Amino acid sequence: MEAIYLDHAATSPMAKGVAEAMIPAYEGIIGNASSVHSFGRKARQQLDASRQALAASIGANEKEIIFTSGGTEADNMALVGVAEANQAKGNHIITTTQEHHATLHTAERLEKQGFRITYLPVNDKGLVSVRDVEAALTDDTILVSVMYVNNETGVIQPISEIGSIVREHQAYFHTDAVQAYGLVDIDVHTQNIDLLTASAHKIGGPKGIGFLYVNDGVSINPIQSGGEQERKRRPGTENIPAVVGFEMASAIAMETKAARNQQYQAYKQILTDTFTEAGIAFDINGDPEKTVSTIINIRFPGANVEALLANFDLSGVAASSGSACTAGSVEPSHVLSAMFGSDSPVTTNSIRFSFGLANTTENVKEAADRIVRIVKRLTN
Repeated sequence: MEAIYLDHAATSPMAKGVAEAMIPAYEGIIGNASSVHSFGRKARQQLDASRQALAASIGANEKEIIFTSGGTEADNMALVGVAEANQAKGNHIITTTQEHHATLHTAERLEKQGFRITYLPVNDKGLVSVRDVEAALTDDTILVSVMYVNNETGVIQPISEIGSIVREHQAYFHTDAVQAYGLVDIDVHTQNIDLLTASAHKIGGPKGIGFLYVNDGVSINPIQSGGEQERKRRPGTENIPAVVGFEMASAIAMETKAARNQQYQAYKQILTDTFTEAGIAFDINGDPEKTVSTIINIRFPGANVEALLANFDLSGVAASSGSACTAGSVEPSHVLSAMFGSDSPVTTNSIRFSFGLANTTENVKEAADRIVRIVKRLTN
């Protein structure tokens, strides 16, 4: 029985050509990019070239890219670094109730340190209100952090509209774009984004590498102590092979973006058409017209998420109840709780299916058939 992977929002297999691109960096770039000798200069040249390419993918300048260990570190840096550097201006931060835990838990940490946090609600379609953002701004607000695409529902937030509002205020605007990067068009300057988080392993790159874009005018403190790498903003010897892999994965993602979006949207249709034709009860969480092509979050009335996931796994289908960071947890999804209320059955009968490089039309059809059989068995 073929195992079928429908959990790309958790992590993606490497895109073809990425590992091959990293091998010369592992074998041929042995120097430290901070060293002044020829070996160090070779490493620095590669680091600078990759940084420039990744910056261009979001309309940024290469000096505005800070390499990190991934999305979590980048989110932590955005919130903690900006909060610590701008305390003289105020202590108020705005975010939403459905952010990734990398942002939510960091906000909670800052709250314990005396910062005032406003957690904006989302509606039952998973959207934050632009008016709510505007109304929450005060003279003490120093940062607004709203994720670009929700990792559980795939809902796309009104980032450009929020950016326009925050631009007229002293606050900086950060967006966690981990699920958006490589799928939607991003231009940090036209969208008035001051800080942006991206991660390689969501787009077919290696794990353990990401970046934080920081507009050149943003005041931000490093959150680690050490050397003066990354223009004194993030200490530690840069991981050149991983950076090369990130650059290659980004190039592939940008070149194939339109075709992949079309293909993934077709996979969604296969899934929902199969469910409809089989006569099983289901509904989609989030506004289907405002979601990325890769993610669909579906509730199955009368089902239980733990039983569903266990049986999917036994049948060779890998899916998720939401964030991979809470895998194994019996707690209801905080995202669906924010949308429907913590007592709603939606929080315990919903599954996230996410498409990507490991999928074909054939294996998505096969997965849909297996899912139908399991849902019928568990709900009849």
